Amino acid sequence: MTSRRRFLRNASALLLATAATPAMAVPATTLEIRTLMAPPEWALLERELLKANAEACEAFFARYFDERGFLLAVERWGANDGPDDAIENVNDWPHLHALGASDRLLELSKKAYEGNVRQYTLAKTKDVPFAREGMYYKEFSVMTDWQHLSEGLSVFNLLGLSDPYDARYRDRVRRFSGFYMNEDPGAPNYDPEHRIIRSMITGSRGPMLRMATPLDWAGDPFEVGDFFMEHGERTYAETLRHYDEYTDVIGDGPLNLQVTSLVLNAYMLDHEPKYRDWLLSYVDAWVERAQASGGVLPSHVGLDGRIGGPDGKWWGGVYGWGFSPVVPQTGKREDRNRVPRAIVGFMNAYLLTGDDKYLEVWRRQADVINAQRKTIDGKVHTPRMYGDKGWYGYAPGDYRVNGLEIWYLSMKASDRARAAEHPWLAFLDGKDPDFPVKILRKDLEQVRARAQAQRDDRSTPDTRLADAALDINPASANALIHLMQGGIHIARPPWSPTSPAQGGALLYARLRYFDPERRRAGVPEDVAALVEALSDDGATVTLVNTNLVQARTVTVQGGAYGEHRVLSVAVDGAAPVAVDASAFTVRLAAGAGARLVLTMKRHVNPPTLSFPWDRA
Repeated sequence: MTSRRRFLRNASALLLATAATPAMAVPATTLEIRTLMAPPEWALLERELLKANAEACEAFFARYFDERGFLLAVERWGANDGPDDAIENVNDWPHLHALGASDRLLELSKKAYEGNVRQYTLAKTKDVPFAREGMYYKEFSVMTDWQHLSEGLSVFNLLGLSDPYDARYRDRVRRFSGFYMNEDPGAPNYDPEHRIIRSMITGSRGPMLRMATPLDWAGDPFEVGDFFMEHGERTYAETLRHYDEYTDVIGDGPLNLQVTSLVLNAYMLDHEPKYRDWLLSYVDAWVERAQASGGVLPSHVGLDGRIGGPDGKWWGGVYGWGFSPVVPQTGKREDRNRVPRAIVGFMNAYLLTGDDKYLEVWRRQADVINAQRKTIDGKVHTPRMYGDKGWYGYAPGDYRVNGLEIWYLSMKASDRARAAEHPWLAFLDGKDPDFPVKILRKDLEQVRARAQAQRDDRSTPDTRLADAALDINPASANALIHLMQGGIHIARPPWSPTSPAQGGALLYARLRYFDPERRRAGVPEDVAALVEALSDDGATVTLVNTNLVQARTVTVQGGAYGEHRVLSVAVDGAAPVAVDASAFTVRLAAGAGARLVLTMKRHVNPPTLSFPWDRA
């Protein structure tokens, strides 16, 4: 064996540079890893899953979209199957590109978004009054609730991960935020005196300041026929009746906190203080309301800022604590409390500040609910709803809703005890070393099954509503976010089907990756990453280059938006190398890999959308 070969085999890492070169500006600290590592099974599966996702999504786009990016389906206004459902057909595609999937996915994501804006600007209602001139106005939904507004922004809110320099994106995110900061006189959605959004139903044409009608929610009359109906309605009359009790929309509600993802994106462009100030002022108002309501986030605030509105019912409002409308098909009431989705607003405030007060709201709320425990049939139950007669809607077990999100941000052992058990958390605890391979294979099978479902689909554009193909969108990003980024996907996880899905959420991740040679987001071709441990002050990640011929260079960033500072990196047990920056770069020799132990200070940098080489 030659001395060079011995060196390649035995060397672990070298500190190559402390300054960026003009030819390829990269973060100051650069490590070189030369230790050979046979590609682990998880690494090969990650690369295969990225590839399979891209191929399946491209086939899906070719089937369900036209060359303009229009969805090939019947265009309707409505909470069941409106414009938000149309763009949700490409949910997670921006996630996948930002992880390292092909550039074609970003291209198709943008094409679908541009098509959605154009398609639903042209689409008009006949009976629904506020959409007769177009379902979008100024490229934004004219007037709907933030459950559906946020779902309609699920793709848009993540486009900045891969292309924060797109001029149209930058213009839109500022303009859309302006609808909620009183910067557009045609959209007076916000009351700065009382720090409220003035209605549950808002948009580019302003707030709805009247009682809503079933027609506002259900859209124009149509023949239900053989259309897939998510809620199981058999006639248009049943669709209307589904929304009989969706009337109490005047005033603020916690779902409106989902607007903070939009405003935070605007802040992360250039750090204009007005966006940070508005976001924190609005979330702080809700912190104060929770304190004034005995520790529970109220679900209705009147136009005068009074909790509970004119009748003083803090639990009121559509999607509130007491919202259990009648299901027309059965005549029974169904609990539809959506307050837990509001945690996104508090997570965004925490992302900006690292201030624990935003998490304490949710701990206290859980404590109040858990204090209402009852033993039913020998098992502990806790409530999910509150109405005129007090707490109701009891479910088995302690109340742990949003426990994962709280722990993920705080990294406190006490919050870990609040979170429900998850296979990913067991893996991070060192209890299930086979989890990465199992979950990656599961996601690969999901891609295959959904691609097959698309091939088996015999529907035609005139027999599909906008939500008909949502369940066969093949994009499967959940496992990759967990394993590659040490992140959480704010959506319904596959092992917890009852968890509330979160539309429009940003990315919450311990690490992100960039390709400095191709100047794009995501790991370079052939590179795989596995986050094996997380703590308040560190993370452990294994990086491997599965290419046995060519070297690869990857930039590693602390946090989804550079909000964490990496203090040092120790490679394969060697002495730590100082970093003291939001990112560092690793050059992986052909077939090389290593375990990196990072020490970090979390939530100390202003979050940003700019790429690592474009900031100091």
